[in-house]
Amino acid sequence: MSIQILQYEFLGPIKLSEWGPPMDRVVYIIFSKNKDVFNMIYVAESEKTESKDFFTKNDQFKCWLSYTGKEENLYLSIYPMWESSQSQRNQLVKKIISKYKPVCNEVNEDSQNTKTTIAQTTEPEPEPEQD
Repeated sequence: MSIQILQYEFLGPIKLSEWGPPMDRVVYIIFSKNKDVFNMIYVAESEKTESKDFFTKNDQFKCWLSYTGKEENLYLSIYPMWESSQSQRNQLVKKIISKYKPVCNEVNEDSQNTKTTIAQTTEPEPEPEQD
């Protein structure tokens, strides 16, 4: 089974509890499932991992649970990018976040926007013209 996100074919979704390592150079998406509908709640990238608790140790795991109610409603899709660099995977992650705005990515996005806003407001104002 696969799911198309933008023009990319992601493998899955499968129940997060059914996932097992290894996983190598992927962009992954966490979905919550409500009846037959999958809702994208988080997207990120990963280098190689052998860790069985890779997802449960994620900083956003509590956010995922808050939108699903229980771990059985969490689903995973991956897009393998074996020959990719981290910046290439991050570029795809940013495209997906920009288009779908997953709820558990918004915290990260807001903090970046705050920095941008601060940078914009600290620019010097033009000097007034003299007569």
